[in-house]
Amino acid sequence: MTTERREPAQNADERTMLEGWLDYHRQTLAWKCEGLTDEQLRTTSAEPSELSLLGLVRHMAEVERNWFRRVLVGDDPGPIYYSEQDQDGDFHTTEADTWAEAYATWQAEIAVARRNAAGFALDGLSKGRSRFSDQPFNLRWIYTHMIEEYARHNGHADLLRERIDGSTGD
Repeated sequence: MTTERREPAQNADERTMLEGWLDYHRQTLAWKCEGLTDEQLRTTSAEPSELSLLGLVRHMAEVERNWFRRVLVGDDPGPIYYSEQDQDGDFHTTEADTWAEAYATWQAEIAVARRNAAGFALDGLSKGRSRFSDQPFNLRWIYTHMIEEYARHNGHADLLRERIDGSTGD
């Protein structure tokens, strides 16, 4: 698999720009995982952290599911990897957890996210509400938050990848 990262358009309208940056960061995480074995993808950063590239992909599948299903459209299919007993289950990988499964799940959640977002204008309000303010979110806020979430975790992915095989890059 070769991940194609496309720079976002420089002169696009706002929605195209936001979607372009979100896709760029999604592609960056996939690129950081490219060419590694399942064992390497499960490699954690440094104790006591349980952070791994595979865990990040699983986590982002949960994040996509939360914001574009639960919050945006009010659909709550439940968690994929975590549970009430293990709130960080997305990061708790075992030898049974594979890239093929995590990647397929993450891509499926991204596909649902795109479909759900397509039904909203940037100013369209979510069905779900903030747990802090009890206010809905507009799609613009959700896109911006998702870009921030991916950018932060892609920084983690940079360090994890460098630890695994020395690869560095933007």
